[in-house]
Amino acid sequence: MKIKDLTQKFDYTISPKKYQESYDNCGLIVGNSENEITGVLTTLDIDEFVIQEAIEKKCNLIISHHPTIFKGLKTLTGNSFNEKLVISAIKNDIAIYAAHTSLDNRFHGSINEYLAKQIGLTNIEPLKLPNDINNLNGGSGAIGTIEGLDFVVDFLVKIKYKLKLVCAIKHSSIIVNRPIKKVAICTGAGFFMANEAKRHGADLFITSDLTYHNFFDERDILLADIGHYESEKHSSVVIHNLIKDFFPEMNVIISSVNTNPVSYVM
Repeated sequence: MKIKDLTQKFDYTISPKKYQESYDNCGLIVGNSENEITGVLTTLDIDEFVIQEAIEKKCNLIISHHPTIFKGLKTLTGNSFNEKLVISAIKNDIAIYAAHTSLDNRFHGSINEYLAKQIGLTNIEPLKLPNDINNLNGGSGAIGTIEGLDFVVDFLVKIKYKLKLVCAIKHSSIIVNRPIKKVAICTGAGFFMANEAKRHGADLFITSDLTYHNFFDERDILLADIGHYESEKHSSVVIHNLIKDFFPEMNVIISSVNTNPVSYVM
């Protein structure tokens, strides 16, 4: 199978490029689409260790969630981190494809749905439906219910355990001892979806990259920040599973590299 056979399935079916946000850069970023696929490596981000892993495991296509080239490159001199990655990929004949907001705006089989299941939510639905009524599989974020009732801090402790988080979970300090039932999720930097969470009557909104002022200003819903990497680290598994749904015989490997650029003093 050629690279274009798989990437076009992403472009039009798995995570259609027409559903990416205007600021984004989804699709085939590096590589010759006519090359035969030797193996596919899936990952959240790409760094030098992911490139090396692809070389060692004979994967000539890397499919990541976050785009390697996001705002564009004006030079390829190797003077920046991203330039070095692109040069290394080209030298080793490795293609790079990004399924970012095009995947975020898919619901079934998405990172948001996956995370909702991981933390034990039931009756899971999209937090926001697509504007295009023909996008039957579309929807961003997720919202679901907890079986029984739980208290905020107790529930967050369970999340920390279930997701094996090494970071602290930041949360609103207001009324955190109240019981909750309905939980909304937006993986990545998702504060812009807080109003959707409130509209659905969520008691708690889980996302990442929240600022001090987000917590200070938003008093109508409890907020929890589990970390950007931590909220999306399962994207490599999600992308792997989506490929296998369409191409069960494809050689697809989930990257073993921890690409989190943030470390924590515990």
